[in-house]
Amino acid sequence: MIYPKIPLAQSIIEICVAKGITNIIISPGSRNAPLTIGFVNNPAFKCYSIADERAAAFFGLGIAQQTKQPVALVCTSGSALLNYYPAIAEAFYSQIPLIVISADRPQNKIDIGDGQTIRQEDVFANHSIYNANLNENFSAENDTKIIEAISVSIAQKGPVHINAPFEEPLYETTSELSVNIIVAASAKDKSLFSDDEVAEFATIWNKATKKMVLVGVNEPDAISENIIESLAADDSVVVLTETTSNLHHPTFINTIDTLITPFTHEDFEDFRPEILITFGGMIVSKRIKAFLRKYKPKHHWHIDSLRAYDTFDALTKHFEVEPNVFFDAFLPLTKSVASNYFKELDAVKKLRTLKSKVYLDKIPFSDFKVFEKVIPSLPKNAQLQISNSSAIRYAQLVEVDPSIEVYCNRGTSGIDGSTSTAIGAAVANEKQTVFITGDISFLYDSNALWNNYIPKNFKIIVINNGGGGIFRILPGHKETAVFNTYFETSHCLTAEHLAKMFGFNYTIASDEFSLEKGLAHFYSQNEKPGILEIFTPTLENDSILLQYFKELV
Repeated sequence: MIYPKIPLAQSIIEICVAKGITNIIISPGSRNAPLTIGFVNNPAFKCYSIADERAAAFFGLGIAQQTKQPVALVCTSGSALLNYYPAIAEAFYSQIPLIVISADRPQNKIDIGDGQTIRQEDVFANHSIYNANLNENFSAENDTKIIEAISVSIAQKGPVHINAPFEEPLYETTSELSVNIIVAASAKDKSLFSDDEVAEFATIWNKATKKMVLVGVNEPDAISENIIESLAADDSVVVLTETTSNLHHPTFINTIDTLITPFTHEDFEDFRPEILITFGGMIVSKRIKAFLRKYKPKHHWHIDSLRAYDTFDALTKHFEVEPNVFFDAFLPLTKSVASNYFKELDAVKKLRTLKSKVYLDKIPFSDFKVFEKVIPSLPKNAQLQISNSSAIRYAQLVEVDPSIEVYCNRGTSGIDGSTSTAIGAAVANEKQTVFITGDISFLYDSNALWNNYIPKNFKIIVINNGGGGIFRILPGHKETAVFNTYFETSHCLTAEHLAKMFGFNYTIASDEFSLEKGLAHFYSQNEKPGILEIFTPTLENDSILLQYFKELV
């Protein structure tokens, strides 16, 4: 086997082997040549070459999102490293394991005017969970730091940074290892959770007649059916789920904004829970966050083995276990109480569903109409990736088939790497992946298409309304040159030439008839990846959406 001659590079690669790291995303460069040589010549690794570091990092994040295993990102020195930062921040807040391995100049070359050098040590300190600054000379201390970095990434589900200085020559190889790596097996941390820990909380629960369970970003099939059925059977419990929760039951409320937007002050008071239980990641709905911050529950319990964000300024207890572990211990201690909480809200939900259908049946072609048509058209058992801003918000208003897995970069809620993440996820998942995005998000991350690994059945649906439509439905919208240029980012660009350049099938739609026809063609063509671009009216979309909430009353 061919190895890099530099011992430090050998150590990094051998420790990655020992720790079971298999997916390596490499961005071309010279300073990282020892790492590139070592990784690509070792059959233990699956290596990908992605030139744009920002796209590479999100591509790796998409793979890690699916595999639940750390993915290594390898780059050269200088500003290349900084392009990883958006994905690092997303991984930090979404609890996704990433291992950044950056090549660096030796310390005596930093800040003396040498080319392609910046201060790389601890550059991600605010959003990484471990930083290993290595010494260019091989040492046991380096090995300890590398092992610790990877172990922390696995255990705490987050990004770590390993900074490795290499001196020239960089391309020399050898057929023999000069290092001897010993990696002790990591101890499995088994979370023990006893009935005693939840007994007092079960007592509180059993006295309350209004209990709300709110689920944010959640893995598919993460919650056991027994738990789902138990929550659904309790008349004093209302379960609110988001599109990204991947949690389904006929009694759960899965279009939160449709339910609560028309509420009056009296309605909100009646809706206020005594106990709020949350689990999963970030919440999309601004309305439910505003409601719970104003009409605070007496008790807010969050369930997560690692973190608890006090999103509503009401947190009273963090249960540091996985949700299944908590509920398996907690639910047997609970008992039913007389309550109309679920019944009353379920009646409102059914009324809203009827009025929603009436409204959607009469609106013209628009962003909202597109989502009403596109979401039900998704293939059964597919994976849906959604970009941020208006795309994920419209998706919250339309019911998604329970067989479809849904993902979105909600850690930082940025548009910058949505396409790259979706492609990485498609590579790591055998299911067909459909990515729904807005035009600005698509154009912003167009380098995601500069990728040789895109599956042939990967689909992108671009909803092109000529700008950042999200800003038209937010407070402050005014039809002025300043707004159109600096907020909405008005444009007349399309995806047509990008599709041609990167080898995608390209289909367009601009009304209901062409959309229906385009979707049928779109899903039937799988010899190469496809883009369906749907053009909607820029000036009508916001009023159609805002009128929707008025007609739900």
